[in-house]
Amino acid sequence: MDFTLFVWRQKGANDAGEMVRYKATNIAPDASFLEMLDLVNNGLEAQGEEPIAFEHDCREGICGSCGMMINGRPHGPGRGTTTCQLYMRSFKNGDAIVVEPWRAKAFPVLKDLVVDRAAFDDIIAAGGYISVSTGNAADGNALPVPKDDSERAMDAAACIGCGACVAACKNASAMLFVSAKVSHLAHLPQGQPERRSRVVAMVEAMDAAGFGNCTNEGECEAECPKNISLANIALMNRDYLRAKLLAR
Repeated sequence: MDFTLFVWRQKGANDAGEMVRYKATNIAPDASFLEMLDLVNNGLEAQGEEPIAFEHDCREGICGSCGMMINGRPHGPGRGTTTCQLYMRSFKNGDAIVVEPWRAKAFPVLKDLVVDRAAFDDIIAAGGYISVSTGNAADGNALPVPKDDSERAMDAAACIGCGACVAACKNASAMLFVSAKVSHLAHLPQGQPERRSRVVAMVEAMDAAGFGNCTNEGECEAECPKNISLANIALMNRDYLRAKLLAR
């Protein structure tokens, strides 16, 4: 398969960027999108040109580092799929593919397709720790958790922090990401002692980072590679309001 790529190239955070055209030829349909970029980079290096910078790590849909806009969609076509899980058979032979970095004030471009997602780390750090007794392992049945709560907690914990929700949102809101991290512990007994302080601290860190507000249009849920539900945002809003009211 052959493709025409239009890739955003930017030397550094303070440099102007531009779209550059490349050819990707003889690409196997079963090659992943990142493997296709690897082949393009091999060709660029062979010609003495600088390869396209993009993030990657696990290439198994777990780490969340491979995020990029592909034809205007975070992680490209399909649902519940990261860029590293996107295969070239999802495109037609001869297609033109536009590849860009996440576009958000809180995610400044560092180089080419690489953005600084440290704002997510700051939000998680603001959430702090949970209060638990240390020592010998507790008996497995000592702290029962209702099945519905455990499943909701696990669903929220599936968030990999890739930033697709921010990239998809017209307001560059991080509400889906933050709510997933809040809901994960809010559904578990271990998360109750700091529940109120945690949600306030994480929301304030989100606002301080420069993320926009949520207008409930659902782009974040539609483009999330882990199908995180908007219901988490509702829970976070309730917890935040309750925490602020009880603090008065």
